[in-house]
Amino acid sequence: MARPRNFDEDSVLDAVAEAFWTHGYEGTSTRDLVQYTGLTQPSLYNAFGDKRALFLRALDHYLEHTLRERIQRLESSMTPDRAITAFFREIVERSVSDEHRRGCMLVNAALGASPEDDEFRKLIAEEIALMRAFFERCMKAGLKSGVIERVMSADAAATSLLAVLLGVRVLARVDPKPALLSNAVGPTLAMLKLPPLGLTASKR
Repeated sequence: MARPRNFDEDSVLDAVAEAFWTHGYEGTSTRDLVQYTGLTQPSLYNAFGDKRALFLRALDHYLEHTLRERIQRLESSMTPDRAITAFFREIVERSVSDEHRRGCMLVNAALGASPEDDEFRKLIAEEIALMRAFFERCMKAGLKSGVIERVMSADAAATSLLAVLLGVRVLARVDPKPALLSNAVGPTLAMLKLPPLGLTASKR
């Protein structure tokens, strides 16, 4: 009979995600995972598997509470044009407020993925496709309802927005200044006749 776990799984995955997000997959040691979670290595690996399995669980947990939550919340509560702009606004604001300049755990994983790890690359591609699908749904809905003016096809616009998003996520790791990130997003929003970011003043 399996022994019951004496820890909260969500809290542990929060800590594991924090470790991998801060140090990257290769840069995160077993000692780091033990330090961040307060659990022993046997406890961690018995509960979640090896380091790779633990990383995948932590990445899924991170995405569920960031990307997926954001898409569902914005898409269900805003008009399509405002949902797209709000998505970018939250990304920029979170990037600026992150003193550790961690960027996005998913994009970081994509940049560090081994060309030989087809399973891992497929998982990342699926999550990136989720972001593009959000943009495309919003564009299609906005064009249909008339809140978005037709400048290009929803398909082309979604690809352009995804490219900007990935670029902003990389910039956020090296120079997360509000003006820089806003200027990276603003022209594309303007070109697509979407609402401006309208960011508030920041200390950084």
